[in-house]
Amino acid sequence: MPSVIATLPALRQRLRALGANPAHEERVLRLWANALPQTSGRRRLEDFMPQALRNALPALDDELQSLARIRSEHPGEDGSARLLVELSDGQAVESVLLPRDGLCVSTQLGCAVGCTFCMTGRDGLLRQLGSAEIVAQVALARAKRPVKKVVFMGMGEPAHNLDHVLDAIHLLGTAGGIAHKQLVFSTVGDRRVFERLPLGRVKPALALSLHTTKPELRERLLPRAPRITPAELVDLGERYARATGYPIQYQWTLLEGINDGDDEIDAVTQLLQGRYAILNMIPYNQVDGLDYRRPSWERAAEIARTLHRRGILTKLRQSAGQDVDGGCGQLRARSAAARPVVWAGRTA
Repeated sequence: MPSVIATLPALRQRLRALGANPAHEERVLRLWANALPQTSGRRRLEDFMPQALRNALPALDDELQSLARIRSEHPGEDGSARLLVELSDGQAVESVLLPRDGLCVSTQLGCAVGCTFCMTGRDGLLRQLGSAEIVAQVALARAKRPVKKVVFMGMGEPAHNLDHVLDAIHLLGTAGGIAHKQLVFSTVGDRRVFERLPLGRVKPALALSLHTTKPELRERLLPRAPRITPAELVDLGERYARATGYPIQYQWTLLEGINDGDDEIDAVTQLLQGRYAILNMIPYNQVDGLDYRRPSWERAAEIARTLHRRGILTKLRQSAGQDVDGGCGQLRARSAAARPVVWAGRTA
C-alpha cells in the first residue's frame, strides 16, 4: 500500500500531531520540496522547533525520501533523462528531466483516458498518486539538478486526480518556489479544470491536448476523454488564457497519414487564428505494438512553417528521450514485464 503520508493533508496532519505550528509546517515542506536537508537554515532547530518534531525529523525525512526513489535512469542525447521512479508501494511511474531546468511528472499510475497512441493507458488506471507523491518526484529531481519548471504531462490525466494535483501545484507554486506560469497543467480537456483552476491562489499555465480539428477523429483517438469538440475546447482555453495572461499551449501529436494532412493545416489555421495560444507539434514517439508512425522530420517542419506563415505561433518539438524509446509508459511497461509487482490483490 502507498505510504500513509502520500498526500499533503496527511503529511500536514502528521506534523501537527508532533506539535508543529504553521511556520514549522512551512519550513519542513519548503526544505523537502527544494531537496534541502531539514537541518538547513541559519536558525538552530532547538531555538524554535518543538522537541517532539525535532526528534521525529530523521525518521520523517526517511519516509519522505521513500515516497519516490530512482529505480533506473535513461539519459537522452538531448540532455533529458527519463527516470523510472519507484513509489513506496513498489509500483513505478515515470518522470522526465527536461533540458533547460524542466521536469515532467506523473499524476496517476496508468490512465483511464485510453488514448489509442499512448502506452500509459493500455492497462487502464491502477491508482491515483497522492499529492505528496507528486511533489516527491520534484524533490527527487531537484536532488540531481535544478528544476525551475514542472509540467504535469507524464503518466496519467491530471483532471482525473484534480484535488491531489491542485494541492501539489499550490505547494510547488508557494513553498516550492516555482513561478506560477512555469507550472503547466496538461489535460485532454475536462470542464472541471476550467471551473477549478481559476479559483486557486496558484494559477498554472494550461496545456490542452488537441491533436485534431475533427470531432469524430478526436473521439477515436481519445476514446474516453470528455465529449468536448475541438472548437469548444479552444473557446474554453481562450477564456482561461485571457484570465491568467498565459497563452494556452495546444498539444498536437503528429501521426503520419492521420492528422498531418493539408486539410488539418487549413482547419487549425481557422481554429487558432487570433487566439492567445501556442501550438506545440510533437512528432509521434514510436511505441512497440502500435501501428501509428510519425511523419518525416521534413514533413513536420513543413507543417510548422506553413502554420507560422499563416500567423499561428507554432513550435515543432522533439519528444524528450526518443533515442532511448522513452515515450510515456514505455519504461514502466518494460520494467513491469521484467519484475511484476503485486499490489492490492492484483499484479501490474
